[in-house]
Amino acid sequence: MMGMDEMPARKRLLIVDDEPDIVRMLDTYFTGEGYDTVCAGSAAGVLAAVSAAVGRGAAVAGDAAVAGGPSGERAGTSGALDGAASVAPARPSASTGVPGWTSTRASGHAIDLILLDVNLPGMDGFDLCRRIREHLSCPIIFLTARVEDADQLDGFAAGGDDYVLKPFSLAVLGSRVRAHLAREERRPVAAESLRIFSEVTVDFGRREVTVRPTGSQKPTALDLTRTEFDILALLAKNPGRVYDRLQIYERVWGWGAEGDPGIVREHVRRIRRKFAEAGVTEDPIGTVWGVGYRWVAQ
Repeated sequence: MMGMDEMPARKRLLIVDDEPDIVRMLDTYFTGEGYDTVCAGSAAGVLAAVSAAVGRGAAVAGDAAVAGGPSGERAGTSGALDGAASVAPARPSASTGVPGWTSTRASGHAIDLILLDVNLPGMDGFDLCRRIREHLSCPIIFLTARVEDADQLDGFAAGGDDYVLKPFSLAVLGSRVRAHLAREERRPVAAESLRIFSEVTVDFGRREVTVRPTGSQKPTALDLTRTEFDILALLAKNPGRVYDRLQIYERVWGWGAEGDPGIVREHVRRIRRKFAEAGVTEDPIGTVWGVGYRWVAQ
């Protein structure tokens, strides 16, 4: 029988929405599913929670000073964590129903996944995602009622991993959360392997991609999101092999993921654009029309 010291750590979710009813619903559902939760209703509250999680109050709470709360307040400029929390006061449970609050149920601990509403008081959800990405690399799933393609692209550019449209099924959202967390568990911790191509070097262990365009003397690090790297790594580990969008989606998002494999196309487009902007002369990702993608760099 597993002892108390051997029990696996509960995963912690940061739930972000400015509608208290939605937060209460998600909080109740996910705590019932065995997760710890942190809940926030404003951008300032999110940054305060992130600050507590990473233990770097000055770095993140400074951002909270420009992410005013739901009634337009601004945090102080002292840079302390409690300065950010002054905009989004702590609450003992999700039952208060006051917008802008932040829970402290799991503060000070790592955040394993974030459910982030796109429309928040104080800061656009996509801008907020970019701020979060400066401190955390955990999966971020956008919750949005906006279905325009432009919004989806903004979310991926900001560093989001997935999106779920409102209104959503709790069962579907729960399965999406489990798939992303399972994907994190599958990542090898110490995979030390390197592949060098003509203009591109992929370090799978460090999760880094550097480019040295023809004629250039200095390598440049490519700024990829988590999902972009995972797609690139899948292709680069198997040069010449063709993957269709569904196969890539299942490998990267997880076999049980329930979403739209079409988002793979947008991630690939962004990877290609970043290679081009870095000066790579030949696109390392080839398109097999009507089928999918393959790694073509030599």
